[in-house]
Amino acid sequence: MPPTNSPPPASAGPNPHPRSWHALGPEEVLGALSTGPDGLSTAEAARRLALHGPNRLPAARPRGALIRFLAQFHNLLIYILIGAGVIAAAIGHGPDAIVIFGVVLLNAVIGYIQEGRAERALDAIRRMIDPRASVLRGGRRTTVPADELVPGDIVLLEAGDRVPADLRLLSARSLKADEAAITGESVPADKTVEAAPDNAPLGDRVSMAFSGTFIAAGHGTGVVTETAGATELGRISSMIGAVEQLTTPLVGQMNVFARQITIAVLGVSALVFLYAVALRAYSLDEAFMVVVGLAVAAIPEGLPAVMTIALAVGVQRMARRKAIIRRLPAVETLGAVSVICSDKTGTLTRNEMTVKSVVAGEEEISVSGTGYAPVGEFETGGKLLDPAADPALARLARASLLCNDAHLNQDGETWSIDGDPMEAALLCFAEKAGYDAPTTRHTHERLDEIPFDARHRYMATLHQQPDGSRVVYVKGAPERILAMCDKVLVGEGGGVEETFDAAGWHHRTERLASEGQRVLAIACRMLPERARTLRAPDVERGLTLLGLVGLIDPPRKEVLAAIAECRAAGVGVKMITGDHKATALAIARQLGLSDDPQVVTGQELDAMEAEDLAARARTASVFARASPEHKLRLVEALQADGSVIAMTGDGVNDAPALKRADVGVAMGAKGTEAAKEAAEMVLTDDNFASIVAAVREGRTVYDNLTKVIAWTLPTNGGEAMLIILAIVFGLTLPVTPVQILWINLVTAVALGLTIAFEPTEPNAMQRPPCSPKQGLISKRLLWRVLFVSGLMVAGGFGLYASATARGLPLEVGRTIVVNAIVAMEIFYLFSVRYVHGPSITWQGVLGTRAVLIGVASVLLAQLAFTYLPVMQRLFGSHALSIVELAAIVAVGVAFLLIVEAEKRIAESLMPMKKPKWMRRYGRPRPPRA
Repeated sequence: MPPTNSPPPASAGPNPHPRSWHALGPEEVLGALSTGPDGLSTAEAARRLALHGPNRLPAARPRGALIRFLAQFHNLLIYILIGAGVIAAAIGHGPDAIVIFGVVLLNAVIGYIQEGRAERALDAIRRMIDPRASVLRGGRRTTVPADELVPGDIVLLEAGDRVPADLRLLSARSLKADEAAITGESVPADKTVEAAPDNAPLGDRVSMAFSGTFIAAGHGTGVVTETAGATELGRISSMIGAVEQLTTPLVGQMNVFARQITIAVLGVSALVFLYAVALRAYSLDEAFMVVVGLAVAAIPEGLPAVMTIALAVGVQRMARRKAIIRRLPAVETLGAVSVICSDKTGTLTRNEMTVKSVVAGEEEISVSGTGYAPVGEFETGGKLLDPAADPALARLARASLLCNDAHLNQDGETWSIDGDPMEAALLCFAEKAGYDAPTTRHTHERLDEIPFDARHRYMATLHQQPDGSRVVYVKGAPERILAMCDKVLVGEGGGVEETFDAAGWHHRTERLASEGQRVLAIACRMLPERARTLRAPDVERGLTLLGLVGLIDPPRKEVLAAIAECRAAGVGVKMITGDHKATALAIARQLGLSDDPQVVTGQELDAMEAEDLAARARTASVFARASPEHKLRLVEALQADGSVIAMTGDGVNDAPALKRADVGVAMGAKGTEAAKEAAEMVLTDDNFASIVAAVREGRTVYDNLTKVIAWTLPTNGGEAMLIILAIVFGLTLPVTPVQILWINLVTAVALGLTIAFEPTEPNAMQRPPCSPKQGLISKRLLWRVLFVSGLMVAGGFGLYASATARGLPLEVGRTIVVNAIVAMEIFYLFSVRYVHGPSITWQGVLGTRAVLIGVASVLLAQLAFTYLPVMQRLFGSHALSIVELAAIVAVGVAFLLIVEAEKRIAESLMPMKKPKWMRRYGRPRPPRA
């Protein structure tokens, strides 16, 4: 044995790559780590602790609270808001400035609260390391803090323990590890001391126990190979820290829009200022006030506020649909999602093993029911089967119950398990067949057992039957059990067939496995009545096969419809799982992920270059045996072609990809804290269908944001063009800067805000997702801005010219123009409420409650603006006659009819394009049952 005071691995013996410990034998690992079966001495452990550091994941230095808060203001959108507030304050419009600065502060507070999820994700992973561990130090068992473990320590493992570091197993007795959080595997993995191939995927490294996983059954020992950040858990942690945070489509588009609007307003204002001074002989003060009025008219200062409120409304709606949004912009991003990358276990499937089919005697029998509730029926050949009337099925069910250590627990209508999920599924199958577990176990006393071990791949139990005879039941891997059988049961009471068709049973096994089922074989053998103990020779020959059992983690029943709706909406769904290829493919076919799902394994991904990976990521629907690196690479490959990716998951292994994705979606009930902290959205019901509801809400929010922009820019453009044309033609301004501020304040709050509450349009999930490359100012919107602005200028100037021609005072003409602009904005609001359909319908005219309240508020405000003396003194307004009011309403109605006619013509000339995803795959066929 190497001396325990030898140098650490860096200078002692072989020095394998940190990920290759699984490929070495136990003695090689002990030699490489300069340790032995008795562990390290206390002094050597202390020396290595000083060298390697504590077994804790590195903590990033958090930013101070003040810095985090101030960082929320570092955004061009916020700068524009602040600038608009300063302008409003500079011209004496205090209330408007207060509203703007209030919005800025609200944005900062929301961002501050949502900040730091990456740090919280790391904290959640750090909490997964148990505080204490049982180790051998100098040959004596002792308990030490887990953060004092060092490479070379010998750790003792028992059922229920959380593995405190990465271990190379030295002994394993019926050892099973729940590695779902690391590998995504839905069933506890069998562990052995046998070396695994050097290129084995993470889930196939049977000789390793990984930090942060649970010991589900058995016991064993292992030597610490990696600690802290060098563990697989640590590598995932570092990946989360290194993943680049993406800007959401809305934020990116708003940044571009903010730059565009800033440049445009400053440029036009400078030109107008020079024109007014040089060619129209305006004084500097007069020209400056004109420019201020133009800037106030052109800058949509209310737009960011309304957009923020629209996002907040979306958050509330999604919360009612069991989707909790952790970052406000993620609401809008959901509307642009084009691909959902979903973890399988617990997300698309129930994460509950269920017996789906059995082969007993000469019959193949399907078993209904899901979960662990022992409720279900048996069917063969299209007919229901009574288990009590089928001796072969009854004996197979009894063996499944007796060769079993699991227990079912009932709490009202909820069923839970103690023990291995596969054994719990077998127990549930037996109870469906009519057996009562406590009674059967009492009448068939267990005398001895051989626990399952990965080396012999079976479990055997010896029982005394009510008549005093002894029987041994054996269950395990089909290829192992079939090799131990020479007979098969085809009836009760000794009716056995002497010629055992091994090839035929192997074929049945392969067929069940090809359907994605995990197959177990169950057999039995009678022993002499004096037998009270079990030995390997008693069970490894001369068995009678009772049959095969096929188990599956079934899909959630609501997921099929949800995936079909995603595909109809042009949203692709890709399954990324740690399961085997056959299992993943079978689930994909059941779910209807695509018409012909293609599978790529993790090993195949490792061999691909970036270009090949990008191509396969687009065409494949299923990625099996995927590691955390694979998930992250796949998300990045899909994003490379401009797709907007939502990544769902519940394990620690999903956290890096969740953070990298445009929208990370974590499972709230069964998800790890690390996954929740890394995600933008958490589903409280772990229901994939809730993702579809969230995408629908996201599209609603995006539609409403588009409507806000489509309403705001043309109205602001019309106001600005009124001033520009008045200067160009040397006319008296038809509206004053303070009157423009009044219009913007009243309409932005009372009218623009109502759009945030618009319901989902009927065809929201029949349209393709919007492209993230599409800017806020599309060609269609640019035309709409020019067209509507022109109509508003025509309506405003027409009424102003009419008033001037009739010799009405300037105050009356300006009051008519202000009311006309507000009237046209009200009518235009009813037009933009339906982007993808006509607005002149009974439902469109009635509007929503928010719209009606907003319109009523504006009408009251305008009555006050027009008729109250105090408002007349503040804004220079004047009372209007009934005839003048009727003319204003008539202009508004004509304005609406023209805009609606233009919308109908534009929609007929610009048919909706399918996205690349739908052009590649076409319309999906219905999912397979």
